[in-house]
Amino acid sequence: LSFTHLNFRESSPSAHPPSSLNPCCCAPNLPPSLTPLSLCGLLRFLFILLASLCLLPCPTQAAWFRVGVVGPWGCDPLFAKALPSVAAQLAVNRINKDASLSYAVTFEYAVLQEPCETSRALEAFVGFHTKASGYIGPANPGYCDAASMLSKGWNKALFPWGCVGYELDDVRSHPTFARSMARPTWVLLSVMSYFRWAHIGIISSSEDIWMETATKVADALRSHGMPVRLVTFMENTPHGIRRALTKVRKMIVILCMHSVLIGGTAQRLLLETAYDMQMIDGSLVFLPYDTLLYSLPYHNVTYPALKRNNKLLRAYDAVLTITIDSPRVSFYEAYREAMERGEVASTLKPQQVSPLFGTIYNSVIFMAHAVHRVRESREWMSGGNLAQQSRNLAFQGFSHPIKTNGSGAALLEYLILDTDGISWELKPTHRIDMEIGMVRFLGKDIHFPRGYGPKKDASCWFTPGVICSGGEDVATLTSSIGLLLINFHQPPLFPLIRRRINQIRLVRGPNKILLTLADVTFINPSLSNKKLSLDDSRTSGMKSMSERSLASTISTQSCFCLQMKDMRHENVNPFLGFFHDCGVFAIVTEFCSRGSLEDLLLNEDVKLDWMFKSSLLLDLIKGMKYLHHRGVSHTRLKSRNCVVDGRFVLKVTDYGYNEVLEAQRFPYVEPHADELLWTAPEILRSGQAGLHGTLPGDVYSFAIIMQEVVVRGPPFCMLDLSDKEIIEKLCKPPPLCRPVVSPDYAPMECIQLMKQCWNEQPDKRPAFDEIFDQFKNINKGKKTNIIDSMLRMLEQYSSNLEELIRERTEELEIEKQKTEKLLTQMLPPSVAEALKVGGTVEPEYFDQVSLYFSDIVGFTTISANSEPIEVVDLLNDLYTLFDAIIGNHDVYKVETIGDAYMVASGVPVPNGIRHATEIANMALDILSAVGTFKMRHMPDVPVRIRIGLHTGPCVAGVVGLTMPRYCLFGDTVTTASRMESSGMPYRIHVHQSTVKVLHELNLGYKLELRGRTEVRGKGIEETYWLVGRDGFTKPLPVPPELKSGKIQIIQVYNNLQLFIAVCVMTFV
Repeated sequence: LSFTHLNFRESSPSAHPPSSLNPCCCAPNLPPSLTPLSLCGLLRFLFILLASLCLLPCPTQAAWFRVGVVGPWGCDPLFAKALPSVAAQLAVNRINKDASLSYAVTFEYAVLQEPCETSRALEAFVGFHTKASGYIGPANPGYCDAASMLSKGWNKALFPWGCVGYELDDVRSHPTFARSMARPTWVLLSVMSYFRWAHIGIISSSEDIWMETATKVADALRSHGMPVRLVTFMENTPHGIRRALTKVRKMIVILCMHSVLIGGTAQRLLLETAYDMQMIDGSLVFLPYDTLLYSLPYHNVTYPALKRNNKLLRAYDAVLTITIDSPRVSFYEAYREAMERGEVASTLKPQQVSPLFGTIYNSVIFMAHAVHRVRESREWMSGGNLAQQSRNLAFQGFSHPIKTNGSGAALLEYLILDTDGISWELKPTHRIDMEIGMVRFLGKDIHFPRGYGPKKDASCWFTPGVICSGGEDVATLTSSIGLLLINFHQPPLFPLIRRRINQIRLVRGPNKILLTLADVTFINPSLSNKKLSLDDSRTSGMKSMSERSLASTISTQSCFCLQMKDMRHENVNPFLGFFHDCGVFAIVTEFCSRGSLEDLLLNEDVKLDWMFKSSLLLDLIKGMKYLHHRGVSHTRLKSRNCVVDGRFVLKVTDYGYNEVLEAQRFPYVEPHADELLWTAPEILRSGQAGLHGTLPGDVYSFAIIMQEVVVRGPPFCMLDLSDKEIIEKLCKPPPLCRPVVSPDYAPMECIQLMKQCWNEQPDKRPAFDEIFDQFKNINKGKKTNIIDSMLRMLEQYSSNLEELIRERTEELEIEKQKTEKLLTQMLPPSVAEALKVGGTVEPEYFDQVSLYFSDIVGFTTISANSEPIEVVDLLNDLYTLFDAIIGNHDVYKVETIGDAYMVASGVPVPNGIRHATEIANMALDILSAVGTFKMRHMPDVPVRIRIGLHTGPCVAGVVGLTMPRYCLFGDTVTTASRMESSGMPYRIHVHQSTVKVLHELNLGYKLELRGRTEVRGKGIEETYWLVGRDGFTKPLPVPPELKSGKIQIIQVYNNLQLFIAVCVMTFV
């Protein structure tokens, strides 16, 4: 359509009769140029244009997005040093310049002042509703929960960097909440788990924001089972600081206050006071909390606070600074780069700006990335969508990279920085990778004051499900157990008074029964795997007792608790009370380092003779005798409920606890068959075994324990029956099912006593008084003292140990001789002796030595026609022959390389001029032996060697550390090798230097002049053949004849002859 041709002039009626009206048109009179068909096309075009405009992508929200930076910028000068407006402005400017982040949206910011008081800060936050599209903050963790709920109502995102509470991570309750950095308490837990530091104290300064931080950090750590034993808010006065420090003893102290490195006065006063109180002794470690919130520079950085204050420097030796790692550039370097680019003003030096500047900047960038991803997904710009899109992000922050996982948790890397108490610089010692929750050592140990840090705590503190936790209020259980101790038989007024008195006695005084973490010391729980706790169902039942059940058992429970507390006997493990802390209910007894009797019997390293066994059994008898005299039936007596302390004294434990459970009427749960092997038959038949006990039933259980100790095996171990089959036979006799014990294991009187104790009729079983009397007579008056048994065992061990030491000494001496022999085979004896005493072997110059070189003629041809193993056998046989010969001469075998054999005389011990004689005699002996040598795989092929001798100076020394070798260096070595290579088969080629020495000795050596020979690298020299010696009667192989001018032809002929012989042998 062309709009330029449309004409809307008025026309006469006759031009367009009514019959020509187009039903698509509304007016009867149309311009002549606008026909009804063209008008319909126009309307169709306008409809298509409107539909196209409706289908165009539209922004999900307005083009402006304002970030509100919330914090106590006006009331706290150290927070103001973070320059929030500058940090936000820098981030916004960079975002708006980045086309990928600012597409179809422009960012701006607003700095929102948060008062320092928590109540006023929350009131101010309510007024921020219309001032921002999303919030960075708050900084005060005290009202983070309320701020998150408000942002949820406003449907605006909340990206805080100071919130601590773990409950905020619940997406259902806090859908608009997203963390812009890792939760600091996770970092603390990783560090404490790595160093096994469990006992924690928290000290905060008096400002509201730090007091709230301390409280939230304590709650978060306690939720992970950590025993936060102290949370104190100190007054920023000398007296207030001293009062706070007096509560701290041997723990990890988290300091919730501004770091002294960025100007924190309270932390400086606290550390100086701790130094004055002599608390910087390695028993305490201080962990500043605020450095977890930013990246503290450390590389080539000196902090004036440490440099100018020697006392603070020494006190800071007890501080471990944990901060975000900046691997590429530090905060100061990144700020300086921004200054040089003109992005921030240069009025302040980087050292005058708090590193929290980078955290604010990163949070704004973090929100910008979430906004960008929401726009890309074409979702509504709501707080929930922004929080959802903050997951799986990765970008470069101000000075360090930032990444989040699928749940939105920031995966940053942290460093542990430490000083040595002398220098002013911080050095990294460990890296904390929050992506995998691992602490890695960086090669530099932490320098603790006096050279040692706090002792490691038990690993159970960091193991889920183990009773090693603490920190929760005990009021609920106090009221429950307090009601158990009420005596309702008093007049109406007295029960109320007695209730209050008993409640106080439960948690105070020397006879208190209800214990908390502060009352219990876990020495070393790893030594015992026994769990003294009640299962979860019973714990919950104990807390929610019905009034009817309580009324029926009050009197019995009161007597029971008091009786349990008062029991004291050497062979009864004392009941210390009920432990309740952090939702855990357990029974507390004294710790016995040897574990249970069952553990001792299973430990094969502990040798048990009869005296030892009888001492353990007598302890058990004494303990049960005491309990029965007090009217207490154990009910669940077994070897697992007998513990042994460090002095090998047996003590009965876990007695009487069924009364507590029975009184609460818990549903009965049938024990496993292996738990009922100690239960008397009459109790098994009555049903609900293990719930009700009798005194004769304890005697039967004692008899089964006697069988365990005597045989040193499980109950009924000699019967080829399963546990369930044994229980069935016990319940349904005849025949009677009992263990069978041989008289070889124990005296007959002991076996008879055992049979009396497991008698089928309970009334015929002896009481423990009678058992005690009979057992004393078993040893015929001898004292069954375990100490005497231990002394006898020690005497036997002593004699055995002396014999063992003698045998081991002889074996050691033999091995030493073998080692020394092997060393002397590898090196000269003098060199080996020097190395054995740790000395060094200096290179030594020798004026004159004689060298021997030889190799096999045609070795390449032999190797080509032999298997590798046959070549090895050939060299081994030949060199074994040579080694036997050189042992008769004053020579030293230097080395063998392939078929080459090198020997020297005159080194390392000089022998005058005899070296030439020794080498010549050895060469003749070797040549004579080779004449009769046969190869195993080619016996008809002769082994012919060339020998070369030379005399001259050289230098010798040990070369290398791995497989050291004694090597010779010098022109003499080269010349000797040339003499060998230019020689002939079955001949000893001698240099004129060696001939000269042999003539001086005048020992009758027979030398033939070879003539002028070209020696490679030496030119033309006169050389000789050594063909014999006066008195030498050994046969020498006949060498090939030599004619002048035909040496080369003869060598070729010899090689060809050897090749033909080898080929023939191979064919055969």
